[in-house]
Amino acid sequence: MGKPTGFLEFKKATLQKIDPKVRLANYKEFEKPFDNDTAKSQGARCMDCGIPFCHGDTGCPVDNLIPEFNDFVYRGRWKEAWENLSKTNNFPEFTGRLCPAPCESACTLGIIEPPVSIKAIERTIIDKAWEEGWVIPQPPSHKTGKKVAVIGSGPAGLACGQQLARAGHSVTIFEKNDRIGGLLRYGIPDFKMEKWHIDKRMEQMTKEGVVFKTNVNVGKDITVKQLQSDFDAIVLAMGSEAPRDLPVEGRNAKGVYYAMDFLTKNNKKVAGDNEEIISAKDKHVIVIGGGDTGSDCVGTSNRHGAKSVTQIEIFSEPPKERDSSTPWPLYPKMLRTSSSHEEGVQRKWAVNTLGFKSNDKGEVTAIIGNEVKEDGGKMVPVPGTEFEWPADLVLLAMGFVNPIQEGLIAELKNGGLEMDPRGNVKASFGTKAGSFATSLPKVYACGDVRRGQSLIVWAISEGRKCADQVNQMLLAEVEGS
Repeated sequence: MGKPTGFLEFKKATLQKIDPKVRLANYKEFEKPFDNDTAKSQGARCMDCGIPFCHGDTGCPVDNLIPEFNDFVYRGRWKEAWENLSKTNNFPEFTGRLCPAPCESACTLGIIEPPVSIKAIERTIIDKAWEEGWVIPQPPSHKTGKKVAVIGSGPAGLACGQQLARAGHSVTIFEKNDRIGGLLRYGIPDFKMEKWHIDKRMEQMTKEGVVFKTNVNVGKDITVKQLQSDFDAIVLAMGSEAPRDLPVEGRNAKGVYYAMDFLTKNNKKVAGDNEEIISAKDKHVIVIGGGDTGSDCVGTSNRHGAKSVTQIEIFSEPPKERDSSTPWPLYPKMLRTSSSHEEGVQRKWAVNTLGFKSNDKGEVTAIIGNEVKEDGGKMVPVPGTEFEWPADLVLLAMGFVNPIQEGLIAELKNGGLEMDPRGNVKASFGTKAGSFATSLPKVYACGDVRRGQSLIVWAISEGRKCADQVNQMLLAEVEGS
């Protein structure tokens, strides 16, 4: 805990942001970490709640020791705060910027007051740790002689690879794209997280012994049989990248794109690549999907100079306060306004898309839809609410259904890999609860490829826990040899 009476003395503070009109001129991050005094007062708000739900089953998936690092920050013991945080989280600079903070939803103080600013404190700790030079490589003291292939370099693959390398195994991370990071690199806009954060971690992991191989599409450029021959274990961490489609009339019109195509091209352009982007400049943009990916499309479209941006969602508008269906300490069902929403957008709720209109050139010109309402657990049309809105660019941001089935997954399935009913890799064949072992020997899975589309913090958690099981299996082999 922090100061015993801190929650009575100090109000919740949030990170300072650059004015929306200013930050729209570039793709730089626009939030600033707390200064020392603000961080101290915010850490002081952590109360002696007895059972810290913030890092329980309903709170932090990586099991951050939140009351402890809050107390260290309150007392100005910054290096100890960093050492505490680094015990459980490989990449707090990722989660401190991108996590929706289920820890704060589970904060006991949140029952009566705004919760402790846990996410902002976490970001402030890691930013100071980098600034002070405390984040250093941790190479193993000895090597086991065992080799592990990790397929996918998103947060699950990176966390798993780093843990295994520190345990003394030789780790190679394979990435099909030209740069490391997965959706952290090409799905998350730079204004939410600049990519040098990933590069710094790559440098650290390289010094710890991790080998990165980009532009290698496993299942196409290299076979699974080759990996099984060259490595003692394989970890599947490819994420869940098959987007949910919208099979309506006019879907194939020019100007209707998946959100990830839009975001990836833009991120490559921002990185300095000679990439032709999907431009939103001077266009009426419709973003279909109310989640984080849709929000990222909103922020990117505004930076392009869109004429208008409208984000639509088929479900009804959530309540502005915690809903009774998600009582404390559960992550609440409620209206959330992102920084991209603050920059300018029209948000429409309970709207169903029926189709798209296009001109003689096949270019989208309008979206056709109607309003809907919930009836018996289904969204049904509201008579007389049909509409037609101008649309020059439509971005489909309705989430992801499962891992891409072609290539690697198909090859593995031919070899006996089992999938769950949702099309994710089934990884529950080990002897332990929460197993990450697949139906194939010495093949493991973690992150979105196993659990479906989820949060970065869950990916890191799964990567760490998967690494522990792989490590135990390999060490047993070493001891038995």
